[in-house]
Amino acid sequence: MNEMHINMLAVAIAVVANFVLGFIWYTPLFGKVWGKEMGYDPNMKPASSVMMKGMIFMIVGNFLMAYVFAHNMAAWTFVPGTAEMSATQNACMAAVFTWLGFYLPGELGGTVWEKKSWTLFFINTGYHLASLFLVAMILAYMV
Repeated sequence: MNEMHINMLAVAIAVVANFVLGFIWYTPLFGKVWGKEMGYDPNMKPASSVMMKGMIFMIVGNFLMAYVFAHNMAAWTFVPGTAEMSATQNACMAAVFTWLGFYLPGELGGTVWEKKSWTLFFINTGYHLASLFLVAMILAYMV
């Protein structure tokens, strides 16, 4: 039986990088539009305890995503033909197929059933795809 190797340093770096990406994505890039689409009052700032709780949960979520994604990517190395692909190709395949199969369907359902805007859909699903690309690249190059 083949052994899977998970680089925990790569997972930790991916967690931090993904946290930074989330800050950039939902603050300077799309923060105002996202807040408007979510119905938040732009003049009302959340309490620091609420922000801290959100950051802690974000870090835990980022860890779970990176750790499980690292296992998935390691499992895919046993598929014939993947050894001949570059790290970039493997990362792109992992990111796109994970996004297409797991993130996109949930966002589509949430948008339609929860009556969210398509603007919010594109902001959120775009973040998920960018996040997967970032984490996949880190994991693929730090094998």
